[in-house]
Amino acid sequence: MITPADDYLVHQTPYTFDHVYTSDRNFYDRYFINGYARDGSVYFALGMGTYPNLDIMDSSFSVLVDGKQHVVRGSRRLDRDRMNTRVGPISVEILEPLKKLRLRVEDNEWGISADLVYEARSYFVEEPHFLRRNGPVVVMDYTRLTQHGSWSGHVTVNGQTYPAGDNGWWGSRDHSWGIRNIGGGDPRGAPTNAPRQFFWNWAPVNFDDLCTLYTVSEHADGSRWHESGVILTPYPDATRVEAQVAHELSFKKGTRHIDGGAITLSPEDGEPLRLEFTPIATFLMKGLGYTDPKWGHGMWVGEHEVDGVVYDLAQEDPMSPPNLHAQTICEVTAGNRKGIGVFEHIVLGPHETYGFKETLDPAR
Repeated sequence: MITPADDYLVHQTPYTFDHVYTSDRNFYDRYFINGYARDGSVYFALGMGTYPNLDIMDSSFSVLVDGKQHVVRGSRRLDRDRMNTRVGPISVEILEPLKKLRLRVEDNEWGISADLVYEARSYFVEEPHFLRRNGPVVVMDYTRLTQHGSWSGHVTVNGQTYPAGDNGWWGSRDHSWGIRNIGGGDPRGAPTNAPRQFFWNWAPVNFDDLCTLYTVSEHADGSRWHESGVILTPYPDATRVEAQVAHELSFKKGTRHIDGGAITLSPEDGEPLRLEFTPIATFLMKGLGYTDPKWGHGMWVGEHEVDGVVYDLAQEDPMSPPNLHAQTICEVTAGNRKGIGVFEHIVLGPHETYGFKETLDPAR
C-alpha cells in the first residue's frame, strides 16, 4: 500500500515503505529520548516504537520529580503509515534530521503535558552493530545511533510547570531499528538450558565542554559481546574520538541497582578520561514499557488506548524483576569538570566481576 513515506527517496526494499526487509515478528523501529535539569531535580524520558510486522505502534512519556515517576502512555494500530509519529497525546516531529526535533504531550487526564524542542549538542554516534544469538536463534540484530542535546520549552506535571530553557536542560536521544525481542514472548526454537543472564550498561553524559558515551554488554564471566566509548566536543567545533572502556561499579546493598562507580574512556591518542558517578535519583524503565506485562513494547492493547500511572519510588521493590532495568540519574565528575547524565543498567543472572552468582541474588 502506498503511504506518505513512499514519496521520499529512502526505500531500502523493492516494496512500499510499510514493508520491512524481514518477516521476523521482532522487527522494530524505536526512539528513546531523555532530558534533565542540570541539578537532576526534574528528569523526563520518552519511548516510541513501531512494530511493522505486528501492525502496532506505542509510546510512553514519563517524568520523575520529587521521588515520584509520572507516566502517560498510548498504544494503537500502526495502520501502515510509519510517518505518523503520534500515539494518543504523544507526538515527535523531526524538524531537522539529526539536528532538531519537537516532542509534544497534549493535555490529558493524567496531568502530564509537554512542549519541548531538542537541538543537538554534538555529532551523533553510530554504535557498533548489535548481534546476539540464543543458540541458533537471532535475538538481537540492530543498529543504534545516540546523540547528546539541549532542550527548550516546558514540562507540566499536576499543574506545576518546569521550564526547560531556564537553566539550559541537557539530555540525549537514541534511535534504534532492527530485530530485538519485544513484548508477547517469542516461541521460536527449542528450549535452552542456559541460565538467564544479561549485563548491560549505557551511559551518555553532558559537560559544558564535552559529551561522552559509554556502553558495554558482558557475559557472566565478564567477557564482552558489545562495547563502545566515545568522547565528543560540542558544536560549533564538534569532534568525535573513539575510546576503549573500563568500569568500576558499586551496587546498593540488597539490590542490583548501582550506587556509584567510575568508568574510564581511553582514546588511542591522548590521556584517559575517568568519569565518577554519584547517584541523584533512579528512574524505572518499566515506565517506558520495558518489561511491563500489559504495556510492554509491541503488545496489543487496543485500537487507540491511553493510560497513566504514578510510581512512588520509595515504595518500589528494586529486586522485583520489572524494576531491574533502571536508569540512575547521576552527577558526574571528570577531573575539574562537573556534568550530569544517566547510567542505564540491567544486571540479570550471574556476573563474576561483581560477585553475582544466581539469577536474582542481591548485592551484599
